[in-house]
Amino acid sequence: MVKFYAVFLLLFFLCFTSSSPPAEAFPPPANAFVAAIYRDPATSLYTIPAAAGNRSLVLDLAGPLLWSPCPGRHPTIPCNSSTCAEARAFPPRHCYNRPSPRPPCACTATVGNPVTGACAAGELTLTDVILSTTDGHHPTAVFDVNGIISSCAPTSLLSGLPAGAAGVAGLARSSVSLHSQLAGKFYFKSKQFALCLPSGNSRDPGVAFFGDGPFYLLPPPGIDVTALLTYTPLLKDPKSSAYYIHVNGFAVNQKAVQIPPGKLADGVKFSTTVAYTTLRSDVFKPLLDAFDGATSGIPRMPDAAPFELCLNSSALGSTRVGYGVAPIDVMVGGGKNWTIFGANSLVDVDGSRACFAFVNGGAKAEPAVVIGSFQMENNLMLFDAGRSRLGFTSTLFGIMTTCSNFNFTMGIM
Repeated sequence: MVKFYAVFLLLFFLCFTSSSPPAEAFPPPANAFVAAIYRDPATSLYTIPAAAGNRSLVLDLAGPLLWSPCPGRHPTIPCNSSTCAEARAFPPRHCYNRPSPRPPCACTATVGNPVTGACAAGELTLTDVILSTTDGHHPTAVFDVNGIISSCAPTSLLSGLPAGAAGVAGLARSSVSLHSQLAGKFYFKSKQFALCLPSGNSRDPGVAFFGDGPFYLLPPPGIDVTALLTYTPLLKDPKSSAYYIHVNGFAVNQKAVQIPPGKLADGVKFSTTVAYTTLRSDVFKPLLDAFDGATSGIPRMPDAAPFELCLNSSALGSTRVGYGVAPIDVMVGGGKNWTIFGANSLVDVDGSRACFAFVNGGAKAEPAVVIGSFQMENNLMLFDAGRSRLGFTSTLFGIMTTCSNFNFTMGIM
């Protein structure tokens, strides 16, 4: 009898200690996840180390879902499911969305490489991502999030992405984007995420938050950067899951730029895969002329493609918010301004030239303005799909911090 009782206790102990429950079965004791953002100098793309084996995923604000090459054996999702319909709702505009065969069948989704424009169809599957929970101040635990809906893709689709990248993390306004799935799985109050992109010349990472704030940056005791956000409504495009806002115009040194009426009617798009803000010619030329006039007292230098105006950096003063040049105001919906100071309006190309960091997209560029990642560096950008709004700050240099000042060094507790 004693022997039987001992065996029973041993089996009972093993039953409750030998296996861990699925990650999604027990929501983490936190309201958000956090990940380090790294800028790849070869491609100017941004990644988070969230794939298995500490491999990276490229951040794509216009991507509707996560994609990566799949192992030979992988779970599939029925083609007649609502999940399949959601994953197929927003194929890349330049890609052909291959029709699904009749049930019973596995769902296929069309995904695109945001750099090369290449397209591929792959089976919808489930994958894991590895993120850290956070209390807003520092990471609190590593969490393996199971069952994230994603698409398979051929290895060839990785061409042009940072070396070692495992795929792309789509962050668009889609029910199957990474942040939407995290919000649904863990019952976050808000379907939102925030990006704080690091400087191109910084070796330290920036930070991405998925979920509810507040979010703090050093110095101690921490600055709640969500308290600094200004908000403007997001526009909805029935044909696109990317993020757009309404822009009334631009001002340089608080003087309105003369842009022909109606040229900004379709909204302004945000992109993490376009390095510098790109404007259609009829919008770019007036903005360039206005900035040229506002900096007329600064010696010019030869242009450096793709930039059309370069200044002698040794003749530029330095301020807390970057080069001492006229600020550019983006006049957004709701009567608010997003002010771009010298840190985000001029880029140092070779130590002697600081160039106007905006690019002429040509006469047929659509949309008229795409806000590039350089203009977002060291600005906190909060994409709140649930409330259909964009939160933004100007450069964090103005409050003596940067996007590289999240306290990752506290370690995992």
